[in-house]
Amino acid sequence: MQQRQTGFTLIEIMIGVIIIGILSAIALPSYTAYVMRARLAEAHTALAGAQPLLEQFWANNRTYAGFDRVPAESENFSYSLSEPDAGSYTLVATGQASAAGFVFTIDQSGNRATTAAPDGWATNDECWVDRKEGTCSH
Repeated sequence: MQQRQTGFTLIEIMIGVIIIGILSAIALPSYTAYVMRARLAEAHTALAGAQPLLEQFWANNRTYAGFDRVPAESENFSYSLSEPDAGSYTLVATGQASAAGFVFTIDQSGNRATTAAPDGWATNDECWVDRKEGTCSH
């Protein structure tokens, strides 16, 4: 009596490898873009959260000068208040580490801008980008 062989044939293994390769080619870029959007959302949230604090400071003091509650530096972004005076300010988020190259701003009028982005990413003077093609985060 002959014993029946068990296991996979070379063709079956190659088909499995091809399927895994195709899935990886599709999934990895999508996952990478998703992770970057999450990193950028960190800056968007910090800037949007600091704006009411700045407005409250102005309501109490009638100036933005002297405001010292900028968001704390994180792994991906550092924050600074550029040229605060009696009537204006620009709050800046500068990317570092894995978000290096990004610069987002918001001013006293609520104008949002992406003033710098890494190669391959678009900037936008009217919003904070969250995708390579320069679409706005809302």
